[in-house]
Amino acid sequence: MKRVPLLTGTRVVLATVDDDALVLAAPAPGEAVADVGAAVRDALRFPLAGEPLEALVRPGGRATIVVEPPALPLPGSVHDPRQAAIAATVDELDRVGVATERQTLLVAGGLARRPGQAVIESLVSPDFARRFRGRVEVHDAEAPDLVQVGTVATTPLRVNPTLVDTDVAVVVSAAETVLHGGPATLLAASGPETQRAAGADSLLETGSSSGWDLAVALEGALSRRVPLIGASLVLHHPRLSGALRGFPYDPEAVERIARSPLRPLFGALPGRLRARVLRSLPLELTASAAFAGRPSVAHAEALLRAIEARSTTLEEPLDAICIGVPRATPYLPRERPNPVLAAYLGLGLALRLWRDAFPLVDGASAILVHHFHRHFSHPTQQPYRPLFHPSLALSDPEQVKAAERSAAVDEQAVAAYREGRTCHPLLPFADWDACAPALRRLGAVMIAGCRDSVAARQLGFVPTHGIGAALAMARGRSERRPRIGILLSPPYFPLKVAT
Repeated sequence: MKRVPLLTGTRVVLATVDDDALVLAAPAPGEAVADVGAAVRDALRFPLAGEPLEALVRPGGRATIVVEPPALPLPGSVHDPRQAAIAATVDELDRVGVATERQTLLVAGGLARRPGQAVIESLVSPDFARRFRGRVEVHDAEAPDLVQVGTVATTPLRVNPTLVDTDVAVVVSAAETVLHGGPATLLAASGPETQRAAGADSLLETGSSSGWDLAVALEGALSRRVPLIGASLVLHHPRLSGALRGFPYDPEAVERIARSPLRPLFGALPGRLRARVLRSLPLELTASAAFAGRPSVAHAEALLRAIEARSTTLEEPLDAICIGVPRATPYLPRERPNPVLAAYLGLGLALRLWRDAFPLVDGASAILVHHFHRHFSHPTQQPYRPLFHPSLALSDPEQVKAAERSAAVDEQAVAAYREGRTCHPLLPFADWDACAPALRRLGAVMIAGCRDSVAARQLGFVPTHGIGAALAMARGRSERRPRIGILLSPPYFPLKVAT
C-alpha cells in the first residue's frame, strides 16, 4: 500500500491505495520566456496568419483590447505573464500611432461576477496601472446597448459596443482551453444567450465544442466590421515554493509531504488560518511562448503547445479516478466553493481536460474529495441556491430548463449581477451543464469526506465517509481489478489516452 497526499479544501489528506494504483501528476514547468513583453511584441509584428498589428491600425485611431480575468490556471499567481502581455500590447499600439488615451481595456468576465476594482488592478502591474491613461470597461452581459453582429442558427451574436465602435480590436489571453482565451474571450464579451449556448465535451478539442464553433463564428462576424488580431500565451503550470515546493510534479516532494510530521498539525489549525497559510505560499507562473494572428489561429497553436507541455498520457482508460477539490472557486475573486462549484471543478474542469479519448471507461467511478457543505458566500453565490430547492429534480431536464427560464427573468438577480454583487443568474446552470459530459460517461460519483449527504444526493452523487470507503465502493462496482488513478492536483492538467 502507498499513501498519496491530496489537497482538498484547505487540508492535505492522505489517500491509502494499492501499490498498482496510478499516481497521475503533471510534468514539471519547463523553460520560461525571459521577456514576455518582447515575445508578445514580436508576435504582433510577425503573426502566424494575417497582417501585423501595424498594418491594421490607423494612426490617431482607437483600439479596444479585450482581456479575461485570469481565473485559470488554478491556482493563479499575483505576478501573471498576462500582465506583461497587456502592457506590451498597449505599448505596441502606442508605437504604431494609437495613443493610450484612445485605447479601451475591455474586461470580459462572461457570466461570472463583474470584476471589481481589486480584480481589475490584478490584471496589470502596478507600474502599468499608474501610467495607463486609457479607458477601462467592464463587460455587462445584460447591458441594453449590446450590438448584434450576426446570428448562428437561432442564437444572436450580441457584443459589447466597444468591440464595434473602434478602429481595431486586439484579444490578449492565455491558451487554457477552447472555452477560455482566444476567440472565447470575445464570447465572454457577448450576451447571456450566446454564452449559454457555448459548451464542450472536451475543453481541449475544437471538434466537440459548440462553444468553439460559436466563438469562431463571432470572430468572423466581428472581423467583417473591424480589423481583429489576437495574442495568445502558452503558460506553464504554476510552481509552488515554500513547504509545498516541488508538489505535485516531483515524486520526492510528494513523498516528503506524505511523511511530514507537520501535516497533521497543519490540519488541526482553524480553516481560515489554513487558507491564509496556503495563500501566502510563493507561487510562480511563467510563459513558454507567445503567438499572434487571427484570435482562433493564434489560440489554436498556443493551445496545442500548452497541451504537449502540460499533459500526462494514460496507456489505457481508468476504471476509477480520485480528484481533490481545493478551497477555491473557478472564478475571481476566489471563494469557498459550494457543492455545484465543487462538482464543476472535478467534473466540469478536471474531467473535461482530455484529448483523443475520455480518460475513464464507460460506467467508471469518479471520487471527489470535498466536504460538500451547502455554503453559499453572500451575496456572490446566492444564484446557486435555487439548484438545491427541494422541489427541483436536477435529473429532470424539463424542470431544470424551467428553473433556468425563471432565473433568467429574475429582475433582482439580474440587477445584483449588473451591480457587481453576484454572478449572472444563468451561471449556476452553465456550471451544472458543464458536468454533463462527464456524468453521461460515469456510472457513479462518490463524494469522499462528505459532510452534507442531502446536498450530494440532490446532485445525484453518493456521499461517503472518507476516501477509503469511496475506493472500496469503486472496487465493488468493477467486474475486474480496477485501474485506479489518483490525480495530484491542483493544478488540473490535460490527460491523453494512448491509442
